[in-house]
Amino acid sequence: MKTGSSRPFRRPALIVVALFGALALVALAGCADSSPVAAPTSTLPEQVPSDAATAEVDIPEYETELDLTAEEEEAVDGALEAFEEFLRAINQTYSGHLEFADKFPTVASGEALESIQTEAESIASDNATFSGKIVPLEVEVFDVQAAGGSKEPSTVSINFCVDTSQWTMTQAGKIPTRNPDGKVTMQHTIKLKNGSWKVNQQSLWERSC
Repeated sequence: MKTGSSRPFRRPALIVVALFGALALVALAGCADSSPVAAPTSTLPEQVPSDAATAEVDIPEYETELDLTAEEEEAVDGALEAFEEFLRAINQTYSGHLEFADKFPTVASGEALESIQTEAESIASDNATFSGKIVPLEVEVFDVQAAGGSKEPSTVSINFCVDTSQWTMTQAGKIPTRNPDGKVTMQHTIKLKNGSWKVNQQSLWERSC
């Protein structure tokens, strides 16, 4: 398996649970892989101060089984940079800086945008609270595709390993309970549209990693 990044360096990224709204019902959604899931309701026993959620963590260098062309490597670069910006915007918003929700449309589209906007609204209205942080354990470039007859790649899919026990989105009135799933693999689809890469979809890929 190849490893590395086609960027000169990878900056530490701010990581937050909002990205994984798709993990919402991991413990309840059954065993089918690759199925989208909704906003998180699982919780941790302790609330972590919002400042802890904004701690920087390193995103691992990506791995891939693909034999990427120069054009595909460039597309992966753009997609991963957009993915980092997606994480930052979510992390800032969910840690209490709700004004950063205005940036969501610049880093996300489609189902992913709808999910994080819904979660931000829940936090803003005190219907949910957020604590903890997501630590990326592995990043794999799973697929790179061009639309139609174009030679320019416009869709990058990455698989992302995360420990679900390290984050919580607690709905108002609920008693915190530990998420039992542990490490799971999410898949994120990042699409190029009008010259900008944006996270478009996030779904549960596998209940292990």
